[in-house]
Amino acid sequence: MDPDIRKIVTFDEEVLTEGFKKTDTPWRMFAVAAVVRNPWAGRFVEDLTPEIQAYGPVLGSLMTERMIKLAGNGDAIEAYGKAAVVGLDGEVEHASGLIHTLRFGNHYRQAVGAKSYLAFTNTRGPANAPIMVPLMDKNDAGRRSHYLTIQFAIPDAPRADEIVVVLGGATTGRPFHRIGDRYQDLKEMGHDVDNPAAV
Repeated sequence: MDPDIRKIVTFDEEVLTEGFKKTDTPWRMFAVAAVVRNPWAGRFVEDLTPEIQAYGPVLGSLMTERMIKLAGNGDAIEAYGKAAVVGLDGEVEHASGLIHTLRFGNHYRQAVGAKSYLAFTNTRGPANAPIMVPLMDKNDAGRRSHYLTIQFAIPDAPRADEIVVVLGGATTGRPFHRIGDRYQDLKEMGHDVDNPAAV
């Protein structure tokens, strides 16, 4: 059982001026989106496992390969994330099912040599719905310079019976980041890195 992929869309953005100042190097963010038929659309399915286990490795491998080609190599990707948007005949659980499985995400994580979890969104919407892919540093979840969001849309997707599955990446953080990292806040507030909420 393989995913029925209608099309693959690539998003690639290079920012040359940010905040009225030229960047030293382009600030580049990019994504690969697979538009997949939702195998559970229009009905309630109790057990999503068979499709999750079948689709995850196929999508993870295919999309990771394209992300690495966009970046040039895995080391070039500093920030990463994932997202899914399910069409109106599906549940948010369907979007979650295709991206919240190690069978999907581990392909990307291993290809870029990451330690952090993949930041994510899972939403529902019609064709041309905003696709928001949150990113964070692949090795350091507290590095705020790499808290980024890729935003784009696909005019004809998702259809009601589809899911858009997305991987995103960036080769740098924000060019002129000036808000520090969360570790400074923790130090100033007297909180422990392993217990940031002090609970």
